[in-house]
Amino acid sequence: VAEEVAQKIVDSVETNMVGKKLTSFTRVATAVTKAVEDALTNILSPGRNINILQEVEASKREGEPYSIVFIGCNGVGKSTNLAKVAFWLMQHGMKVMIAACDTFRSGAVEQLRTHTQRLGVELFERGYEKDPAAVAREGLKKAKENGCDVLLVDTAGRMQDNEPLMRALSKLINMNNPNLTLFVGEALVGNEAVDQLSKFNSRIIELSKKKPPHRIDGIVLTKFDTIDNKVGAALSMVYISGAPVVFVGCGQTYSDLRRLNVKQIVSVLLE
Repeated sequence: VAEEVAQKIVDSVETNMVGKKLTSFTRVATAVTKAVEDALTNILSPGRNINILQEVEASKREGEPYSIVFIGCNGVGKSTNLAKVAFWLMQHGMKVMIAACDTFRSGAVEQLRTHTQRLGVELFERGYEKDPAAVAREGLKKAKENGCDVLLVDTAGRMQDNEPLMRALSKLINMNNPNLTLFVGEALVGNEAVDQLSKFNSRIIELSKKKPPHRIDGIVLTKFDTIDNKVGAALSMVYISGAPVVFVGCGQTYSDLRRLNVKQIVSVLLE
Protein backbone atom coordinates (compact mmCIF):
# COMPACT_ATOMS: atom_id res chain seq x y z
CA VAL A 1 0.00 0.00 0.00
CA ALA A 2 1.28 3.49 -0.83
CA GLU A 3 2.54 5.39 2.22
CA GLU A 4 -0.08 8.11 1.72
CA VAL A 5 -2.87 5.51 1.88
CA ALA A 6 -1.43 3.86 4.99
CA GLN A 7 -1.31 7.26 6.72
CA LYS A 8 -4.93 7.91 5.69
CA ILE A 9 -6.00 4.63 7.34
CA VAL A 10 -4.06 5.48 10.53
CA ASP A 11 -5.55 8.99 10.66
CA SER A 12 -9.06 7.64 10.12
CA VAL A 13 -8.70 5.07 12.91
CA GLU A 14 -7.28 7.73 15.24
CA THR A 15 -10.19 10.09 14.50
CA ASN A 16 -12.71 7.34 15.20
CA MET A 17 -11.05 6.06 18.36
CA VAL A 18 -9.64 9.02 20.31
CA GLY A 19 -12.12 10.09 22.96
CA LYS A 20 -14.55 7.31 22.13
CA LYS A 21 -16.30 5.72 25.13
CA LEU A 22 -16.58 1.97 25.02
CA THR A 23 -19.21 -0.06 26.83
CA SER A 24 -18.00 -2.49 29.45
CA PHE A 25 -18.71 -5.35 27.04
CA THR A 26 -16.63 -3.93 24.15
CA ARG A 27 -12.95 -4.88 23.93
CA VAL A 28 -10.53 -2.25 22.63
CA ALA A 29 -9.26 -4.68 19.98
CA THR A 30 -12.80 -5.14 18.65
CA ALA A 31 -13.36 -1.38 18.43
CA VAL A 32 -10.03 -0.85 16.65
CA THR A 33 -10.80 -3.63 14.16
CA LYS A 34 -14.17 -2.00 13.42
CA ALA A 35 -12.45 1.38 12.88
CA VAL A 36 -9.93 -0.18 10.47
CA GLU A 37 -12.77 -1.95 8.66
CA ASP A 38 -14.62 1.36 8.25
CA ALA A 39 -11.47 3.11 7.00
CA LEU A 40 -10.78 0.43 4.37
CA THR A 41 -14.42 0.36 3.26
CA ASN A 42 -14.48 4.15 2.85
CA ILE A 43 -11.35 4.13 0.69
CA LEU A 44 -12.66 1.35 -1.55
CA SER A 45 -16.08 3.05 -1.86
CA PRO A 46 -15.40 6.54 -3.29
CA GLY A 47 -18.10 9.06 -4.08
CA ARG A 48 -19.24 7.92 -7.51
CA ASN A 49 -21.24 4.71 -7.64
CA ILE A 50 -21.09 3.41 -11.21
CA ASN A 51 -24.08 1.32 -12.27
CA ILE A 52 -23.31 0.61 -15.92
CA LEU A 53 -26.54 -1.24 -16.68
CA GLN A 54 -28.69 1.60 -15.32
CA GLU A 55 -26.65 4.17 -17.23
CA VAL A 56 -26.96 2.16 -20.48
CA GLU A 57 -30.73 2.04 -20.03
CA ALA A 58 -30.81 5.82 -19.52
CA SER A 59 -28.82 6.33 -22.76
CA LYS A 60 -31.18 3.97 -24.61
CA ARG A 61 -34.15 6.10 -23.55
CA GLU A 62 -32.39 9.09 -25.10
CA GLY A 63 -31.74 7.15 -28.30
CA GLU A 64 -27.95 7.22 -27.91
CA PRO A 65 -25.42 4.39 -27.57
CA TYR A 66 -23.51 4.30 -24.28
CA SER A 67 -19.77 4.62 -24.92
CA ILE A 68 -16.93 3.23 -22.81
CA VAL A 69 -13.28 4.00 -23.58
CA PHE A 70 -10.61 1.61 -22.30
CA ILE A 71 -7.19 3.12 -21.61
CA GLY A 72 -3.93 1.97 -20.03
CA CYS A 73 -0.29 1.07 -20.54
CA ASN A 74 1.10 -1.51 -22.94
CA GLY A 75 0.50 -5.17 -22.20
CA VAL A 76 -1.99 -4.88 -19.32
CA GLY A 77 -4.76 -6.77 -21.13
CA LYS A 78 -6.98 -3.92 -22.34
CA SER A 79 -8.34 -5.74 -25.39
CA THR A 80 -8.94 -9.01 -23.51
CA ASN A 81 -10.76 -7.30 -20.66
CA LEU A 82 -12.73 -5.16 -23.10
CA ALA A 83 -13.93 -8.44 -24.64
CA LYS A 84 -14.86 -9.70 -21.14
CA VAL A 85 -16.91 -6.55 -20.55
CA ALA A 86 -18.59 -7.08 -23.94
CA PHE A 87 -19.52 -10.62 -22.87
CA TRP A 88 -20.84 -9.34 -19.51
CA LEU A 89 -23.00 -6.75 -21.27
CA MET A 90 -24.32 -9.37 -23.70
CA GLN A 91 -25.24 -11.58 -20.73
CA HIS A 92 -27.44 -8.69 -19.61
CA GLY A 93 -29.17 -8.41 -22.97
CA MET A 94 -27.20 -5.50 -24.44
CA LYS A 95 -26.33 -5.15 -28.13
CA VAL A 96 -22.62 -4.32 -28.28
CA MET A 97 -20.26 -2.93 -30.91
CA ILE A 98 -16.48 -2.70 -30.52
CA ALA A 99 -14.43 0.09 -32.13
CA ALA A 100 -10.79 -0.64 -32.96
CA CYS A 101 -9.06 2.65 -32.14
CA ASP A 102 -5.60 1.20 -31.57
CA THR A 103 -4.34 2.22 -35.00
CA PHE A 104 -0.67 2.05 -33.95
CA ARG A 105 0.13 -1.49 -32.83
CA SER A 106 0.48 -4.09 -35.57
CA GLY A 107 -2.03 -6.88 -35.03
CA ALA A 108 -4.32 -4.88 -32.74
CA VAL A 109 -7.25 -4.88 -35.17
CA GLU A 110 -6.82 -8.58 -35.90
CA GLN A 111 -6.79 -9.36 -32.17
CA LEU A 112 -10.09 -7.55 -31.72
CA ARG A 113 -11.54 -9.24 -34.79
CA THR A 114 -10.81 -12.62 -33.21
CA HIS A 115 -12.66 -11.55 -30.07
CA THR A 116 -15.65 -10.15 -31.96
CA GLN A 117 -15.97 -13.30 -34.07
CA ARG A 118 -15.96 -15.47 -30.96
CA LEU A 119 -18.47 -13.21 -29.20
CA GLY A 120 -20.67 -12.62 -32.23
CA VAL A 121 -20.53 -8.81 -32.01
CA GLU A 122 -19.85 -6.22 -34.68
CA LEU A 123 -16.36 -4.72 -35.09
CA PHE A 124 -15.90 -1.18 -36.37
CA GLU A 125 -12.41 -0.59 -37.75
CA ARG A 126 -10.60 1.60 -40.27
CA GLY A 127 -7.26 -0.21 -40.27
CA TYR A 128 -3.98 1.39 -39.23
CA GLU A 129 -2.33 4.82 -39.29
CA LYS A 130 -5.67 6.60 -38.90
CA ASP A 131 -6.63 9.25 -36.35
CA PRO A 132 -8.02 7.25 -33.39
CA ALA A 133 -10.30 10.12 -32.36
CA ALA A 134 -11.91 10.20 -35.82
CA VAL A 135 -12.30 6.40 -35.85
CA ALA A 136 -14.06 6.55 -32.48
CA ARG A 137 -16.40 9.29 -33.75
CA GLU A 138 -17.27 7.23 -36.84
CA GLY A 139 -17.77 4.18 -34.64
CA LEU A 140 -20.18 6.06 -32.40
CA LYS A 141 -22.19 7.16 -35.43
CA LYS A 142 -22.24 3.59 -36.80
CA ALA A 143 -23.30 2.17 -33.43
CA LYS A 144 -26.27 4.53 -33.37
CA GLU A 145 -27.23 3.66 -36.97
CA ASN A 146 -27.11 -0.06 -36.15
CA GLY A 147 -29.18 0.26 -32.98
CA CYS A 148 -26.37 -0.79 -30.64
CA ASP A 149 -26.79 -0.17 -26.93
CA VAL A 150 -23.09 0.09 -26.11
CA LEU A 151 -19.91 1.01 -27.99
CA LEU A 152 -16.67 -0.25 -26.44
CA VAL A 153 -13.63 1.71 -27.63
CA ASP A 154 -10.22 0.03 -27.61
CA THR A 155 -7.20 2.36 -27.55
CA ALA A 156 -3.47 1.89 -28.03
CA GLY A 157 -1.39 1.04 -24.98
CA ARG A 158 0.95 3.85 -24.05
CA MET A 159 3.36 4.67 -21.28
CA GLN A 160 2.22 7.39 -18.94
CA ASP A 161 5.20 9.60 -19.83
CA ASN A 162 4.68 9.47 -23.62
CA GLU A 163 3.40 13.01 -24.18
CA PRO A 164 2.39 12.73 -27.89
CA LEU A 165 0.33 9.59 -27.24
CA MET A 166 -1.23 11.10 -24.10
CA ARG A 167 -2.30 14.10 -26.18
CA ALA A 168 -3.77 11.77 -28.82
CA LEU A 169 -5.72 9.95 -26.10
CA SER A 170 -7.02 13.23 -24.68
CA LYS A 171 -8.09 14.28 -28.18
CA LEU A 172 -10.11 11.05 -28.53
CA ILE A 173 -11.82 11.66 -25.17
CA ASN A 174 -12.44 15.39 -25.82
CA MET A 175 -13.85 14.78 -29.31
CA ASN A 176 -16.17 11.91 -28.34
CA ASN A 177 -17.22 12.67 -24.74
CA PRO A 178 -17.50 9.01 -23.66
CA ASN A 179 -19.98 8.11 -20.95
CA LEU A 180 -17.27 6.19 -19.12
CA THR A 181 -13.46 6.12 -19.24
CA LEU A 182 -12.01 2.98 -17.66
CA PHE A 183 -8.34 2.59 -16.76
CA VAL A 184 -7.09 -0.99 -17.12
CA GLY A 185 -4.22 -1.82 -14.77
CA GLU A 186 -2.47 -4.90 -13.44
CA ALA A 187 -3.02 -5.79 -9.80
CA LEU A 188 0.38 -7.54 -9.80
CA VAL A 189 2.55 -4.48 -10.35
CA GLY A 190 1.50 -2.66 -7.18
CA ASN A 191 2.72 0.92 -6.88
CA GLU A 192 3.77 1.03 -10.53
CA ALA A 193 0.09 0.76 -11.45
CA VAL A 194 -0.66 3.58 -9.00
CA ASP A 195 1.91 5.81 -10.74
CA GLN A 196 0.47 4.92 -14.16
CA LEU A 197 -3.08 5.69 -13.08
CA SER A 198 -2.12 8.94 -11.36
CA LYS A 199 -0.26 10.29 -14.40
CA PHE A 200 -2.93 9.18 -16.89
CA ASN A 201 -5.61 10.88 -14.80
CA SER A 202 -3.59 14.08 -14.37
CA ARG A 203 -2.93 14.49 -18.10
CA ILE A 204 -6.54 13.75 -19.06
CA ILE A 205 -7.73 16.40 -16.58
CA GLU A 206 -5.09 18.93 -17.69
CA LEU A 207 -5.84 18.47 -21.41
CA SER A 208 -9.61 18.32 -21.01
CA LYS A 209 -11.70 20.89 -22.86
CA LYS A 210 -14.80 20.22 -20.75
CA LYS A 211 -16.03 21.75 -17.48
CA PRO A 212 -15.92 19.86 -15.17
CA PRO A 213 -12.96 18.18 -16.85
CA HIS A 214 -12.84 14.67 -18.24
CA ARG A 215 -11.13 12.23 -15.91
CA ILE A 216 -10.79 8.49 -15.31
CA ASP A 217 -14.19 7.30 -14.10
CA GLY A 218 -13.38 3.76 -13.04
CA ILE A 219 -10.74 1.04 -12.84
CA VAL A 220 -10.51 -2.48 -14.25
CA LEU A 221 -7.94 -4.51 -12.30
CA THR A 222 -6.50 -7.47 -14.20
CA LYS A 223 -4.82 -10.63 -12.87
CA PHE A 224 -6.87 -10.46 -9.68
CA ASP A 225 -7.20 -14.23 -9.39
CA THR A 226 -6.69 -14.32 -5.63
CA ILE A 227 -7.23 -11.77 -2.89
CA ASP A 228 -3.84 -11.37 -1.27
CA ASN A 229 -1.09 -8.78 -1.61
CA LYS A 230 -2.81 -7.43 -4.73
CA VAL A 231 -5.38 -5.64 -2.58
CA GLY A 232 -2.77 -3.00 -1.77
CA ALA A 233 -2.83 -1.89 -5.40
CA ALA A 234 -6.63 -1.64 -5.36
CA LEU A 235 -6.60 0.48 -2.19
CA SER A 236 -3.90 2.80 -3.50
CA MET A 237 -5.41 3.21 -6.98
CA VAL A 238 -8.88 4.06 -5.67
CA TYR A 239 -7.49 6.48 -3.09
CA ILE A 240 -5.20 8.31 -5.55
CA SER A 241 -7.80 8.67 -8.32
CA GLY A 242 -11.11 8.79 -6.46
CA ALA A 243 -12.36 6.30 -9.08
CA PRO A 244 -13.92 3.00 -7.99
CA VAL A 245 -12.79 -0.45 -9.12
CA VAL A 246 -15.61 -1.38 -11.50
CA PHE A 247 -14.41 -4.84 -12.53
CA VAL A 248 -11.65 -7.30 -11.65
CA GLY A 249 -10.34 -9.80 -14.17
CA CYS A 250 -9.77 -13.18 -12.54
CA GLY A 251 -8.99 -15.72 -15.27
CA GLN A 252 -8.57 -16.42 -18.97
CA THR A 253 -12.13 -16.93 -20.21
CA TYR A 254 -14.74 -14.29 -21.12
CA SER A 255 -16.78 -15.09 -18.03
CA ASP A 256 -13.80 -14.45 -15.74
CA LEU A 257 -14.84 -10.93 -14.83
CA ARG A 258 -16.25 -9.89 -11.46
CA ARG A 259 -17.60 -6.82 -9.77
CA LEU A 260 -15.42 -5.84 -6.83
CA ASN A 261 -16.94 -7.08 -3.58
CA VAL A 262 -15.71 -4.51 -1.06
CA LYS A 263 -17.06 -6.31 2.02
CA GLN A 264 -15.38 -9.56 0.98
CA ILE A 265 -12.02 -7.88 0.40
CA VAL A 266 -12.10 -6.01 3.69
CA SER A 267 -13.03 -9.15 5.64
CA VAL A 268 -10.17 -11.09 4.00
CA LEU A 269 -7.72 -8.30 4.83
CA LEU A 270 -8.75 -8.37 8.47
CA GLU A 271 -8.68 -12.16 8.95
